[in-house]
Amino acid sequence: MNSNLPQDPIMLMSFINMKLRDEYSSLESLCKALDIDKNELESTLAKSGFEYNQEENKFW
Repeated sequence: MNSNLPQDPIMLMSFINMKLRDEYSSLESLCKALDIDKNELESTLAKSGFEYNQEENKFW
């Protein structure tokens, strides 16, 4: 995972959701722009009970 991202899962989810809300129309575009492995991000957040909702464009 990108070392510039928050390591705490709740902070990571909050950071990603802020970026999705303010800057990116999809998880795919965010991951491409920030050079993040989408599967690794989803897996990391899933371990803490968060999953991506494509319709809402956010993790919850």
